[in-house]
Amino acid sequence: MLKQAAYKQQSVQTASPGELTLMLYNGCLKQLRVAENAIRESHFQQKNEALTKAEAIIKELMITLKTDTEVGENMMRMYEYIHYQLIEANIKSDLTALQEAQGYVVEFRDTWKEVIKLDRQNRFGGVAT
Repeated sequence: MLKQAAYKQQSVQTASPGELTLMLYNGCLKQLRVAENAIRESHFQQKNEALTKAEAIIKELMITLKTDTEVGENMMRMYEYIHYQLIEANIKSDLTALQEAQGYVVEFRDTWKEVIKLDRQNRFGGVAT
């Protein structure tokens, strides 16, 4: 377990800003899966903890987002909507709200993975993995 924690810390410390954003999306999705299972199994404390962590990740994405472009402004609105859906999911144990938020986070994550891949191709040439 200590080796895993050390590896994770090393990964975060050496990651590019783009990779850190990808880690945030993946961390958010992990918490949303935990919350979804907790709602289904009526584990309300676990649901609250997972959704609170997911909300914190979305807030971090909002804080670091540059909103000086139309794309940035639109992403901010989407993050605000996702955050609202997570609050609804937490207050009402609403799977529909949770799944809608999850769908948007998956789309953002998948798009971000493509951006990283294309950036690597442009910087290093050839095929990126």
